[in-house]
Amino acid sequence: MMDKDIAFVIKSEEEIAARVAELADVLNKQYKDKDTVFIGVLKGSFIFMADLMRKIDLYCDIDFMAVSSYGSGSVTSGQIKITKDLTLDIKGRHVVVIEDILDSGLTLDYLKKYLMTKEPASLSVCALLDKKARRQVDVGVDLIGFNIPDAFAVGYGLDYAQKYRNLPYIGVLKPSVYSK
Repeated sequence: MMDKDIAFVIKSEEEIAARVAELADVLNKQYKDKDTVFIGVLKGSFIFMADLMRKIDLYCDIDFMAVSSYGSGSVTSGQIKITKDLTLDIKGRHVVVIEDILDSGLTLDYLKKYLMTKEPASLSVCALLDKKARRQVDVGVDLIGFNIPDAFAVGYGLDYAQKYRNLPYIGVLKPSVYSK
């Protein structure tokens, strides 16, 4: 049913699964024997993080934050707010932020600055997607799953107006859907 709204698939379910396993291998090596907290940025990262965490073979904690800058639109509003904060203390711990997509960089820049005030031992970011064409702020990301074109991507956790998150692949939404 939702497939009719997709112009084309950017990354298939199989491509995503293979890349998630590769990212987990890197994280398993990098954080071996470290006191690590993985922080998922809701809502978009929840599917990516669930799949990634099933491949992580480390003693670690998991927490979630919700940070909003989009509302129901297709372009960032630039107004960033934390709508769900951490429940864990990250002071002195190695923190890995799990993000769905790096777009303008505004939200991630804000989030990294905020998390650094909590004095982690280290802070890194693992983002599934990077849309470099939209970058407004140069923000460092340690691990990237895929670079994608400047198109409206949905699926595998990414949404438009809270819809399409449950697609098993990442596709480009037809402009006719979001320009109504």
